[in-house]
Amino acid sequence: MVVVLGIESTAHTFGIAIVKDGRVLSNVRDMYTTEKGGIVPLDSAKHHREVAPRLLAQALEKACIRENEIEVIAFSQGPGIAPCLLFGLNFTKELSSRLGLPVVPVNHCVAHLEIGRLTGAKDPVLLYASGANTQIIAYAAGKYRVFGETLDLGVGNFIDTFARHAGIGFPGGPKIAALAEQASEEVKKNLIELPYSIKGMDVAFSGAQTKLKQLLDSGKYKIEDLSYSMQETIFPMLIEASERALAHTGKTELLIGGGVGCNKRLQEMARIMCEERGCVFFVPENQFLVDNAGMIAFLGEIMFKRRVYTKLEDVKNLDIKPRERTDDIEVSWK
Repeated sequence: MVVVLGIESTAHTFGIAIVKDGRVLSNVRDMYTTEKGGIVPLDSAKHHREVAPRLLAQALEKACIRENEIEVIAFSQGPGIAPCLLFGLNFTKELSSRLGLPVVPVNHCVAHLEIGRLTGAKDPVLLYASGANTQIIAYAAGKYRVFGETLDLGVGNFIDTFARHAGIGFPGGPKIAALAEQASEEVKKNLIELPYSIKGMDVAFSGAQTKLKQLLDSGKYKIEDLSYSMQETIFPMLIEASERALAHTGKTELLIGGGVGCNKRLQEMARIMCEERGCVFFVPENQFLVDNAGMIAFLGEIMFKRRVYTKLEDVKNLDIKPRERTDDIEVSWK
């Protein structure tokens, strides 16, 4: 029996979770938001510093776990925003020193995939759609390989940038999804044309972003109609890339991950595609799609049990990895 405390701090969310024997006992989080504009890295890190003590107490209380019962600490080492990651690292080091515990550095992107085990997925292709990341991932030959990815910006950042241009605060994704549901019947029948940029299993969003800004600034189109057309153009690109990865790898499971994966329309498209090609679609609970510490602790336990961790005496040498890629990680715990 292993009790793991997980810490998530890659971007706008600071979270703490407790996992014991593969069960997530608590998974608390607090997100930095703005009324206008996007993430200000130093402000986000300040937010994390302010909420950390409260979230630690909440996570322990909810899990009915005392600090002296924790056996290992897992933290998100990267990729992410450097000031946010740095606070998470320092908070981890302080806890490790105070409690005398080893540490498991976890790749945030891989954690999004591994938490999919809770859905019953065994060997899926992962459609990883989040703020900074958009990748099509699958396990092969000892690593999680990236079969396709964005060539410019993450799909979540793309949506948030459009929302910011429209005067909507951060995060913009949920608000854009709500606006899309209010689109006119005319636009639902005839979409506003936007660039559809896909090459193989790679996608690009900058062309659509520029076009959306131009159309919104023209004053000729309602934001509800633009939001609907955006989703109906961009999400099919992700589904097409995912289907190609399924065909290429021969796998029969599709798992969705990342905050954009909470979008019900994207889930619907993925489910339809999987049904049509005889595959199984898996989607975790929303709490495990968004940035969260539950997935960090969950993977941390798996790695710790396979002896992939940093000993207490070496924790002081740990550093953040803001640009670490999914396919940099040797998956030695499988």
